[in-house]
Amino acid sequence: MPGNEQQTAAELNRLEEKNSAKKEKKKSEEATGIVYISTSFNNTIVHITDLSGNTVARISGGQITKHDRLKANPTVAMFVAKRAAEISKEAGITSLYVRIKAATGSPALGPGAHAAVKSLSREGIKVISIVDTTKVPRGGPKKKGGKRGRRV
Repeated sequence: MPGNEQQTAAELNRLEEKNSAKKEKKKSEEATGIVYISTSFNNTIVHITDLSGNTVARISGGQITKHDRLKANPTVAMFVAKRAAEISKEAGITSLYVRIKAATGSPALGPGAHAAVKSLSREGIKVISIVDTTKVPRGGPKKKGGKRGRRV
């Protein structure tokens, strides 16, 4: 009997080592990516890359709906983000840095920006941070109208 106890203890140790190795593999499979959400009042584009910049998924509103007027709709943006999240999950990405960008000089983000971020988090992807990377014009080129401006 004492020999059996030693043998079962050795088997238990081997099983624990296998389980810990599986856990380590799962941890290494979890990857982080960056999602670039470009929004305007005409369309929403979700572009997911890994940290080195290789494209994993790129989906736009036009791939979801064929109605031009609906491409920037929050509902369509939700489906865009959902499809991109599914593709990125298959690639092993489980957490994302979010970078939202609107058109330069636009007064606000497009209507689909917040819906896309919310949909990504609902799909089970961990959102690490959200950054607005919209470019801001600083002066720009000279306005037309000459030295004394437009005379009305």
